Amino acid sequence: MLNHFFNFRHSLIAKLIVAVGLTLFLAIAIWAFFNIRYQKDRMIESVVASTDQLGSTIRLGAHYAMMLNSRDDINQIIQNIARQENIITIRIYNKAGQIKFSNRSEEVDRVTNIKAEACYICHRTDPPLSELNLEARRRIVQTSGGARMLGVISPIYNEPGCSTDACHVHPGDKKILGALDVVVSLAATDQEIMRRQKAVIALALVVFLLASTAIFILVVTFIKTPIRRLINGTRRIARGDYSSAVDIPRDDEMGQLAAAINRMGEKIGEKQSELNKERDRYEELFELVPCILTIQDRDFRILDFNREFADRFDPKPGDYCYQAYKGRSEKCEVCPVEKTFADGRSHYSEETGFNKDGTRTHWIVKTSPVKNEKGDIVAAMEMSLDITHRRQLEEELEKSEKKYHAIFNSIPNPVFVLDVETLTVLDCNDSVRMVYGLEPGDVLGRSFLDLFVEEERQHYADKLKTSEVINQVKQVDRSGRPLFVNIRVSPSEYAGQKVLLVTTSDVTKRLEAEMQLIQASKMATLGEMATGVAHELNQPLSVIKTASSFFMKKVRKKERIADEVLLTLAEEVDSHVDRATRIINHMRQFGRKSDLSLEPVQVNEVAERAFEIFSQQLKLREIEVVWDLDPGLPTIQAEPARLEQVFINLLINARDAIEARWGTQKKIGKCEKRITLRTRFDAGRVVAELADTGSGVPEIISGKIFDPFFTTKKVGEGTGLGLSISYGIVQDFGGTIQAVPAPGGGACFVIAFPCQDGKR
Repeated sequence: MLNHFFNFRHSLIAKLIVAVGLTLFLAIAIWAFFNIRYQKDRMIESVVASTDQLGSTIRLGAHYAMMLNSRDDINQIIQNIARQENIITIRIYNKAGQIKFSNRSEEVDRVTNIKAEACYICHRTDPPLSELNLEARRRIVQTSGGARMLGVISPIYNEPGCSTDACHVHPGDKKILGALDVVVSLAATDQEIMRRQKAVIALALVVFLLASTAIFILVVTFIKTPIRRLINGTRRIARGDYSSAVDIPRDDEMGQLAAAINRMGEKIGEKQSELNKERDRYEELFELVPCILTIQDRDFRILDFNREFADRFDPKPGDYCYQAYKGRSEKCEVCPVEKTFADGRSHYSEETGFNKDGTRTHWIVKTSPVKNEKGDIVAAMEMSLDITHRRQLEEELEKSEKKYHAIFNSIPNPVFVLDVETLTVLDCNDSVRMVYGLEPGDVLGRSFLDLFVEEERQHYADKLKTSEVINQVKQVDRSGRPLFVNIRVSPSEYAGQKVLLVTTSDVTKRLEAEMQLIQASKMATLGEMATGVAHELNQPLSVIKTASSFFMKKVRKKERIADEVLLTLAEEVDSHVDRATRIINHMRQFGRKSDLSLEPVQVNEVAERAFEIFSQQLKLREIEVVWDLDPGLPTIQAEPARLEQVFINLLINARDAIEARWGTQKKIGKCEKRITLRTRFDAGRVVAELADTGSGVPEIISGKIFDPFFTTKKVGEGTGLGLSISYGIVQDFGGTIQAVPAPGGGACFVIAFPCQDGKR
């Protein structure tokens, strides 16, 4: 019995019959439900319409009696109509809810609650509703005995005849005078509804039984028998019998399914043959693949392996993977096979072990799950790729990187690796700590421009991308103290991107020493110029002395000084005081220590200021100065006081060379004691030439004249630093200086500077 029930439960035919039967049952039940509901609604609507029509009849029948205010006639009409079957009550309410007329005498003059069921239909709003449709005016109530009653209330309107009649007192603004409520019994209607429900249900059951029987016969005949044949045919195919055909000689879907199963059997037979060939092929590939392959169970025992594994590790049957690979007695702490069994995913790892010859080897391991037909993980495949050579190269590379990193950090000068676009510091060595007082971690990720003073950052941002060498750049250390560095920039690559390799060398102390030498040279120059300056100041002092003596003489004699004479002498004194002030200010500015910042400078103006200090000396020595200045020269980047010292040093050397050659003679033959100062613009550079008619520079010493402490003067007549200091100053401004023979004898010093914008 249980077997039959079990077979029935798992039978497609049974499920199909049950499904169709349930569908049919639900369809008939739904049809019966809506049919009964429709008939019930129609019968209730008919009763409602009849009751409403009865109410209209009562209103029309009592209309004349109401107009005459004949209460007896109205009561008689209501009593007569209420005698009809199924009529329970007929009431007429006034607007205050008082029952004025009823077929039940005990209810007359009773005042009902205005919120009672009949009245609430209109009085649920304020003001009460005056017009309602029939659906809203009806109500169905149930008595305590279970019988149902239908009530329909109708409003009684204030007609023009009522409001104008002399016997009535209803004002014309009242629209509703009261309501007529008719209540009828639904007992007969409910009995009819019940009878029709039973008839519909009986009809539905008959139709369901007849349809179910027909469906059962059709399913058994046209579905069950062919399905049995199809099942038997598929079982033969499952056993490997691909030649037997399912015989269902029909053109419908069952026949087509049988033909499809027969074709499937033929195709499966062909595919099985191909699969056998593929299996043999993949077994061969498994053996010949040039990497290590093993199949392992959950206990890490090796179930299968390829030839490469056997040649490399010489495994024994039943070996654990950790024994065969690494000679261990227990599994590895991090095992990708274990992870694969845990989550069913592939995992990677890098492992180290020993070949059977004892050599150390490295490999990359990837695992993947092996599942059965149920999707359960029954084994794990482990594939290992030998990376011994790559690992050796990595170790060598790591050693090399450590060596070069040590060299990088040992460089005494700060080295920065900058992003070529943003100038962000990508890397730096430890020397930034000694020079800038910053830790490397404080610099990384910041802009290299943060090390410059704020007002010069944009200027050097452009120069860093276009220049190879930038000398005497002003930067600041961690405490904000200024320092000066020379910068070397070279393009390079770092971590696969283009970078700038920037090396800075701190030249602050060297520049301070140079500034001290320059200052000492200035003091020596001022000492040499003392005689000339004294003479230069003597002239304005003489004028002032003469004017003051004239004034005192006139005052003692009590003589009047003419206004014109007084004004002339005062103007003369004032002009010579200004002259003396300019000379003193110029000497004070020249003697002051220079700043190391560059600014736009006009070479002509600097040369003229330098000449002002020596003009009197040269005049006393009868040395002529010839000027040939280009008035349209562009500016250069320099420091005015230091550049002026270059011209002063060259003027001193020219003066001394002329005196060394000519002594105190003004002319010898056609030659004159003369200094020529010429400026011009040539190929994007500002060129200044200072030529003299002195003794010149012998070719044998031309390569040494710019060396420190080299001099051709006698002991005590020079330090040998003038030209050396001038050479350093010109180089600091990006210029060049050289000595060449002057036409007609003497020396010519040529100085060239790059102009600020490369053009006039």
